[in-house]
Amino acid sequence: MQQIADWLEKLGLGQYAERFAENEIDVSVLPHLTDQDLKDLGVPLGHRRKIFAAINKGFASVQPLSEVDRPEEPVVQEAPERRYVTVLFSDLVGSTALSTRLDPEDLRDVIAVYQRCVAETVRRFDGFIAKFMGDGVLVYFGYPEAHEGDPEQAVRAGLELVAAVKGLQTPEPLEARVGIATGLVVVGELIGTGASQEQAIVGKTPNLAARLQGIAAPNMVVIADGTRKLLGNLFELQDLGGKGLKGIEGPERAWAVLRANPVDSRFDAFHTTGVTELVGRQEELELLLRRWSKTVAGEGQVVLLSGEPGIGKSRLTAALLERLDTEPHTRLRYFCSPQHTDSALYPIISQMERAAGFAHDDSPQTKLDKLDALLAQSFTPQQNAALLAEMLSLPNSQPRSFLALLTRLSHHRAARRTLRPAAHCGWPASIR
Repeated sequence: MQQIADWLEKLGLGQYAERFAENEIDVSVLPHLTDQDLKDLGVPLGHRRKIFAAINKGFASVQPLSEVDRPEEPVVQEAPERRYVTVLFSDLVGSTALSTRLDPEDLRDVIAVYQRCVAETVRRFDGFIAKFMGDGVLVYFGYPEAHEGDPEQAVRAGLELVAAVKGLQTPEPLEARVGIATGLVVVGELIGTGASQEQAIVGKTPNLAARLQGIAAPNMVVIADGTRKLLGNLFELQDLGGKGLKGIEGPERAWAVLRANPVDSRFDAFHTTGVTELVGRQEELELLLRRWSKTVAGEGQVVLLSGEPGIGKSRLTAALLERLDTEPHTRLRYFCSPQHTDSALYPIISQMERAAGFAHDDSPQTKLDKLDALLAQSFTPQQNAALLAEMLSLPNSQPRSFLALLTRLSHHRAARRTLRPAAHCGWPASIR
């Protein structure tokens, strides 16, 4: 609790340290505090705002880190520079109507909850919050730090954002809408002072994102055509056609993002019309073919392809598969994802979902039927089938006897059996 006391002291709010300690509020509890919680502790409005502002900035000041462990903050350049960025603009639907139904202080609390939700969601996807504008939020992807998949991250953040806002527990149900655009801008110069200070961004892109947000329906993410061209087949989209947007010359083609596409691989998603000819990798390809020949002869082989992004690792793998097309083989593909770093078994789960042929609109019963059909390809003990269903988050309320067996396993035994090698579990070859 001393860490909380020190943190409050730095905020000039040390008088509340004893109340936090009495209620056992530690670092892990801070992100989950609500405005009502602080009211119950006797914290006045102004001090509540200070506490939430400090929480949104992170907890580096709460829990001291060694220099080795301290995360590096993005360096924001004050000098303007040309950058290729993706801009996300989020807006709360019906805020004017809310203002007529809620007390101003309650409305302020609702807006604060919404802003914290947006901030937490965007930061998980490496977005940079440039400015809060009442119930609007301006976010940059690709500034101050550029990443390989900034447009993709922006769209995933938008989908997550509208779902998170819809699920907020507030006096009135909330809905958000999001507009996203990608393009060349000049960004980085600080304008304004105090609370109005922001990283200025100049160009068509932010205006386009704001206008697209304006035509989005509640709980909808609308993207510009320029952003769509950078996404490949990663998302299911609905063509909204050409739209006349205020302040934007000519009609702009817009797309509504429905959901993420369950593609087999990112490489396939970005090469839906075929791949370019492989150049300058003949030596590496021959090495892989020699290793394949040894495998066919009974000598098991493992090959690790490693290198910087974009040098052609996936293209080399595709070339190998093209050469092996006429030979009998089983191809298994497992992919990690920066959006699922908290799920160690995500590659296994996604592979099983693809192997079973799960669709986004399948009911739990349909998914259980498809899982049954997949597991029927080989002998799978009932307990193993129950563990697989649990791993795929299928509800155990379904009338399946093997799901009931989960209750007979302790948590430790269930985890140990889940992590056993597939070869010892009777799993079908297609998911090993």
